[in-house]
Amino acid sequence: MTPTHFDHASGASPPGAPRLCIITDRQQTGGRPLAGVIGQALGAVRDGRIPAASVAVQLREKDLGGRELFALAAPVRAVTRAAGVRLFINDRVDVALAVGADGVHLGGGALDIEDVVAIAPGLAIAISTHSAVEVQRLRSQSALAFALFGPIHDTPSKRSYGAPHGLAPLGDACATGVPVVAVGGIDASNAGACVAAGAAGVAVIRAILSDAAPDRALTRIFEAIERT
Repeated sequence: MTPTHFDHASGASPPGAPRLCIITDRQQTGGRPLAGVIGQALGAVRDGRIPAASVAVQLREKDLGGRELFALAAPVRAVTRAAGVRLFINDRVDVALAVGADGVHLGGGALDIEDVVAIAPGLAIAISTHSAVEVQRLRSQSALAFALFGPIHDTPSKRSYGAPHGLAPLGDACATGVPVVAVGGIDASNAGACVAAGAAGVAVIRAILSDAAPDRALTRIFEAIERT
């Protein structure tokens, strides 16, 4: 694809890349229903504090089968639709289509981008990456909305991928011209640095889902990004 460079002065993300992506983990909500926590977080979007186009939700519950994932996805789709934000389903194109999601996020061992385009050409596509070389290989993929890159900082959910990369490799990945969303141990204290390194946006799990006031957490992270 034609290289896309993030314009910090405009304050906007490249087409397809969210400024802030909430990645789900239902074990991080303190026993609260996942859709309810997501709905609370998106209150900051519904009341106009954050533009809907700047936010996306990625449903990432890898231990669930198709039936269970669909049951979880349906109410999450309802709250994301009410807020006007995009919903990506991790790996499962069938579930994405069944709930009317906006896109699919491909992790390790998932379908290839070409397969998704052939099966569901209307779905936006994101993909997980863990090195600048992987990101570089995606430059020719015109169907790609963005690449998730990490882990940037230490976080339990990403320790299986090895030591955190830090900001310098993030900058290398962003220099490829592919829209990159940084993930891994990101919160309001370090989100701005990821954007300063060239990221189109950041993805967050615990810093939003575990907060007693997820709308406040979402707002703080978004404001940290916008100050960059």
